[in-house]
Amino acid sequence: MKNTKKNFLNSELSVEEKSKEKAKFHILPIPLEKTVSCGGGTSKGPEAILEASNELERFTGKSEPCLSGIFTHPFLNCNFPIENVMLNIEKTTKEICKQNKIPVILGGEHSITFGAVNGVYKGLNFSKFEEIGIIQIDAHADLRKNYESQVHSHASVMYLLSKSKYKVAQFGVRALSKEEVKNRNIFEIFYFDVEDIKNNKDLRLPKNFPQNIYITFDVDGLDPSIMPATGTPVPGGLGFNESLQLIKSLIRGRKVIGFDVVEFSPIKNFFAYDFTVASLVYRIMELIDLND
Repeated sequence: MKNTKKNFLNSELSVEEKSKEKAKFHILPIPLEKTVSCGGGTSKGPEAILEASNELERFTGKSEPCLSGIFTHPFLNCNFPIENVMLNIEKTTKEICKQNKIPVILGGEHSITFGAVNGVYKGLNFSKFEEIGIIQIDAHADLRKNYESQVHSHASVMYLLSKSKYKVAQFGVRALSKEEVKNRNIFEIFYFDVEDIKNNKDLRLPKNFPQNIYITFDVDGLDPSIMPATGTPVPGGLGFNESLQLIKSLIRGRKVIGFDVVEFSPIKNFFAYDFTVASLVYRIMELIDLND
């Protein structure tokens, strides 16, 4: 890959906007690829997103999210057993949140969300009465107890989080096993299928869903016609603007405390997909900014 600028939107940001102390959004690239079960390439996702981000415009047509500041951390070292990687993710996101910043995780496989959410929870020093609600946009439920003998599998991440007492709401899932249907019921997971989303432009979370929100966006939640660059693309997914409208509706009246975009596997010489994911990341920042 050509020489890559290691900062998100690097070419557009002022020195102050890139400041670690002043930036509202803290990008953490995590090139994890240890449990993928179909197409590979998630380890290359974060670098491709950062490189493509330099072709974005500051102005989205509505606002300039970068005015709030975007600091990019060094790539997390994933050359350790996955259990150690999870602890390092937790430690780093905890430190980000202790500074009252919003972690923006660039994956890497979906397993990273477990470490990230735990770190966010500990970094914000929540009381036992405060909760984090997870909005999951995904083609898959990821509710298997384990997959291919790996507890920290990308296919088990939401099982681990649900078991850890986090509340989960799933959107766009269209590929799940009977085991996952059972676990969805056990954990009382709120969900809307793609058809439900298309028929309702103003979806809301249940009133008793936590006010503090973490968003995990698996890019296979998007339809393969616009996002084939992922290990397990599933037909019948969401559109780009449709996904943003969904997030806008769901976070209204709530506070987003972190998010990740995962499972992006770049396709060589097809830059459009890199740019699409970089745009998605920036537009989610905008939604958070406008919602605050």
